[in-house]
Amino acid sequence: MMWLPLVMAMNSAGANGPAPVLPLPSPRQMAWHAEPYYAFVHFGPNTFSGEEWGSGREHPDSFQPTNLDCRQWARTFRAAGMTGVILTAKHHDGFCLWPSRLSTHTVAQSTWRQGQGDVLRELSDACRAEGLKFGVYLSPWDRHHPAYGTPAYNDVFVGMLEEVLTQYGPIFEVWFDGANGEGPNGKRQVYDWPRFHATVRRLQPNAVMFSDGGPDVRWVGNEAGFVGETNWAKLKRDEILPGTERHKELTEGHADGTHYVPAECDVSIRPGWFWRASETPRVKTVAELEAIWYQSIGHGGSLLLNVPPNQAGQIDDRDIRSLLGLHRRITASFAHDLALTARVSADTTLADGWGANRATDGDDGTAWAAGEARAKGTVTLTWDTEQTLGMVQLGEAVDRGQRVREFRVEAQTGDEWRTVAAGTTVGVRRIVKFASTSVRALRVMLLTSGCPPTLRQFSAYALPMDPDQPTTK
Repeated sequence: MMWLPLVMAMNSAGANGPAPVLPLPSPRQMAWHAEPYYAFVHFGPNTFSGEEWGSGREHPDSFQPTNLDCRQWARTFRAAGMTGVILTAKHHDGFCLWPSRLSTHTVAQSTWRQGQGDVLRELSDACRAEGLKFGVYLSPWDRHHPAYGTPAYNDVFVGMLEEVLTQYGPIFEVWFDGANGEGPNGKRQVYDWPRFHATVRRLQPNAVMFSDGGPDVRWVGNEAGFVGETNWAKLKRDEILPGTERHKELTEGHADGTHYVPAECDVSIRPGWFWRASETPRVKTVAELEAIWYQSIGHGGSLLLNVPPNQAGQIDDRDIRSLLGLHRRITASFAHDLALTARVSADTTLADGWGANRATDGDDGTAWAAGEARAKGTVTLTWDTEQTLGMVQLGEAVDRGQRVREFRVEAQTGDEWRTVAAGTTVGVRRIVKFASTSVRALRVMLLTSGCPPTLRQFSAYALPMDPDQPTTK
């Protein structure tokens, strides 16, 4: 089994499984879970001004990429192991990277490409050519549009959504920023979120929507790229409004959440979100990216890694080296799942089709489940010869509900069992590293669930390379 699921089947192993524990993920959320590593691209007038937040007063001619190559972006991201890309189609400055008929602050007013340019067209075409999914970021804040701060602006924003969501093919994620500052008239907007969400559902029903509290995917509460040690995909969604300050709750979720709203970790490969030449020496190293990867994807979140193009309109070589270096490290670390060579057993099993072997069979549509009325269970791997291990990957059958509140990993050395790792939540994916240990058997004990626990995945690996060792940059 690979380090991430290729297929996240709903209704694991048929109808005779454990009763679902609400809330449950939707099919679109399950599809999103299956591909948890994709690119963020901040690109626009700020790329040329050096600003993080544009004023809305920049001249459209300031957007002048000299050699835009979206195919180069897509090839880079695919080679780095990413499966999609989300573009800042409109940031807070209001500049649209497509020729919107609803604004005078767009690529159509720039002399770039003689006013005929369309970055969304070029990138969506490149994504299809390279087999990547395409997503869009549209900031509802608009520091340029004269209607911002009035009821008419909600009509404008819905119209922009309609343009973007009908002209560029399938969209896998729509990313809404909660920022809400003043517009050119000095007023703030009262956003019509229900209408915005309904527009996305109508035009791109398979797309997940991101915002602070969802509705489909939540912000993780920081921009450093990590999920909490405890990470519930459940959230009291109706209490989390855009612009919330309840960051710790977003980082950990709610054990008693009312809706299934998993976490997405957004972080930039550079200190800022937009490209600056002065920050090229500070591009994150392979070791830094690897640490982020384990604290985001390894804790059950997704990783949205920002890789901003330069003023030519291409990804810098320095960024590419770090991206490809990370991909090599992750690929090597998860190349050999030693659980595939082990005998597997459990102290309890629900029914036929839910046996312990279902956690290690390499099929993400099957799972082990504990017997009825059991709130805990143990799955054990046993080898004929000693194995040197340093990492396990666990995953629940979350289509039946997230359940596990506490787990422990124990290794048998000689005749004794000793704890090598422990944690709280498991969720869709949990990767735990521990000191390299020679073992004849390894077991995971799901200690507190409140209902029969499940395991869709139980994989075992040697310890990854030490991230502090020198690497090619």
